[in-house]
Amino acid sequence: MFALFQQGQPGSPIIVDIREPPKSELSQLSEILLGSLGLSGVIALIAILIGIGIGGLMFWLRRRADLRDG
Repeated sequence: MFALFQQGQPGSPIIVDIREPPKSELSQLSEILLGSLGLSGVIALIAILIGIGIGGLMFWLRRRADLRDG
């Protein structure tokens, strides 16, 4: 049983070389365009939500003032 634990080291190490394939210029350009569209989309969505919020607030305030004035 002790002989099972006394195995020698392998003769040569196993080397695995993992490389990503080179990216083309078109794929890099598409990543930049998608990133910028994503950022501008987020900014536009925030602007729309703020506009809806301010519009709703103005509608609520005007309606409240009309109800108070009778």
